[in-house]
Amino acid sequence: MKKIVLIGQDLLIFQLVPLFDLMLPYKRNNFFPFKKKFDLKELNNLINNEIIYSNYKNNFEIKDISSLKNIKKNSILFLEKDHKISELKSDYTHIYSEIELNKEYYENITIVKNLNNVFNIILNNLFYHEDQKGYIDDFDLINGSYISKYAMIDKSCEIGKNCVISRGVEIDKNCIIKNNVVIKNSIIGKNVTICDGSSIGTSGFGFDIKKRGSLSLNPQIGIVIIDQNVHIGASCTIDRGKLDITYIGKNSMIDNMVHIAHNVILGDNACIAAQTGISGSVIIGNNVTIGGQVGFAGHITIGENVQIAARSGVTKNIKDNSVVAGFPAIDIKEWKKNVIKQRKN
Repeated sequence: MKKIVLIGQDLLIFQLVPLFDLMLPYKRNNFFPFKKKFDLKELNNLINNEIIYSNYKNNFEIKDISSLKNIKKNSILFLEKDHKISELKSDYTHIYSEIELNKEYYENITIVKNLNNVFNIILNNLFYHEDQKGYIDDFDLINGSYISKYAMIDKSCEIGKNCVISRGVEIDKNCIIKNNVVIKNSIIGKNVTICDGSSIGTSGFGFDIKKRGSLSLNPQIGIVIIDQNVHIGASCTIDRGKLDITYIGKNSMIDNMVHIAHNVILGDNACIAAQTGISGSVIIGNNVTIGGQVGFAGHITIGENVQIAARSGVTKNIKDNSVVAGFPAIDIKEWKKNVIKQRKN
């Protein structure tokens, strides 16, 4: 069992860079094998009908996918906005974008008609993944559970009955995986408990809202990382990252029936009560306490030491050390005043 090096957290409210400077360099192909190797010219032939403009200095083989948070050599990057990346200096990262202004910033770029279509075409041709037919895995039936031959599980772990643990999964020492648990596309640290019926590393809810249906789902080729000493209750779901990671910080306590969407970063020592739903790309700081049935809108940031009352609806960023309640969630003192006023009326 090789040592799993997990991310340390140093979240600063509204300053997201430190979280991603420490991105774990996992091997994507352990989870999503290549269907075929393409060079840049061959890749552009796949999307020829979508291309408006293309220029590249080097015709290199594509070895991975970059994101704004994690630029890699011999990779492609899908850029949704007008955005100049000062640190992108490599001649071996090629950009795909709908925004024509971006060709003023980069020598290696292809401008396309529909970036979502191009994303789906390229990734569906590059990688095997479980949302298409033909995904590759091979299982052994061990003590009533199906364990992939490509998974790495420390011998000190206990696995219950009727579990499925898929290719690429790594589970470190002294973990307890109870009955009917599904784990895929995940790296799990020491002393983690996952209770009955939970699913870890599932597909994120990503698609073009204008083009719905199962065939339009964006490939989700990231993973989940669960740090050490985490407890996950029964019937929880944690979606893997779209391109990078969904991360659960160490010593976190997650109650039953909690959903955590793709790209969420959850800091250390979190406490989340039952039936909470956290939308995609939410960043949550350390030492946060969340009551039951709380809902989070996507792409917001929650500071450190925050407390959120049960059944709140969180729709915007929350600063460090705040205590909030209601829908939309506001300072709890203000919320209590509003409740008193309503009762008087």
